[in-house]
Amino acid sequence: MQIALFGIEVYDKSLKVYQQIVDKLEREHCRIWMNEDFHQKMHGRLQFKNEVKLFSSYKDIKGKIDVFFSIGGDGTILESVTYVRDSGIPILGINMGRLGFLSSVSRDEIIGAIDEVLKNNYILNKRTLLKLTASEELFGDLNFALNELTVHKKDNLSMIVVHVYINDQFLNSYWSDGLIVSTPTGSTGYSLSVGGPIVAPGSENFIISPIATHNLTVRPFVIPDNSVIKLKVSGRSQSFMVGLDSRFETIDSSIELQVSKCDFSINLIQMSNRSFYDTIREKLKWGVDVRN
Repeated sequence: MQIALFGIEVYDKSLKVYQQIVDKLEREHCRIWMNEDFHQKMHGRLQFKNEVKLFSSYKDIKGKIDVFFSIGGDGTILESVTYVRDSGIPILGINMGRLGFLSSVSRDEIIGAIDEVLKNNYILNKRTLLKLTASEELFGDLNFALNELTVHKKDNLSMIVVHVYINDQFLNSYWSDGLIVSTPTGSTGYSLSVGGPIVAPGSENFIISPIATHNLTVRPFVIPDNSVIKLKVSGRSQSFMVGLDSRFETIDSSIELQVSKCDFSINLIQMSNRSFYDTIREKLKWGVDVRN
C-alpha cells in the first residue's frame, strides 16, 4: 500500500510516535511517501529501512497514493486538503496537538488505526467544501475551503459592513468586525467561537455567522448549501481581509465575493468504532462534571 505522511511542524516530544508510525508501516511492507518540508525537518531524527518517496504538490501524488496520513492537528488537515483536492485520496487525521475535531486519532490509538486502515476496515466520511468566486482572481487554483470563508477588517479602528445576498435576494447588512461562511465541518471551528451552532457532517448546510456584530439581535443563520451567497464589503478602511481556511488575501470594496458549494468533496477516514457524536462529547467534555 502507498501511504503519504504529511506534517507541518515536528514536535520533539513526539519523535517516538513518528518513529512508531514509520516502523509499523515498514513492517507491513507499505511504501512511504513524505512531503519534502516535513522530510527535511525530520532529517537525522527518524530512521528508515527503505527509501522514502518525496512529494511537494498535488500533481505528485494524484493517482499514486492510497491513503494520506495527516500528522499534526486540525490545521494540518486543512493544509492536507490543498494537496489531496479532487483526487479522492482518503485522509487519516492523527492528532499530535490538543483538541483535534478533524484529526481524531489520538497517539495511543495510532497503531490500531493503522491496522484497520490496512484492512480497509473504516468508514469514509465525505466532507463538503465551499468555493470562492470573485470579480478579481483570488487564491489561484486554491479557491476552496474545508472549514470556512472569512471576511475581516484589516485594522482595529472601525467596523466594516458586509452586505449579504442569498440567491440574489438581500439578507442583511452586517455591521461587525467581519463575517464567517462555514461548512458543517467548520461549524466546530471559528464559527463555533463566535456563537455559531454545531452542525453534523452531511447536513448540506452553510452557516453565516457575524464576528462581533454591532447589532445584538443578529444571530448565526443556517441555509442550504445549494445556495449562492454574494458578499459586498464596505467601510472606512480601503482594504479588508478575506480568508479560505488558513490562507488570506487583501481585497478592497470593488471586489464582489461569491460563495457556493465546491464541485468535489474530501474523504476523511473515520474509525468504525467512533462517530462524530463520540468526538463532540469527548472534545467538548459534554456530561463531564467534577461534582459527579
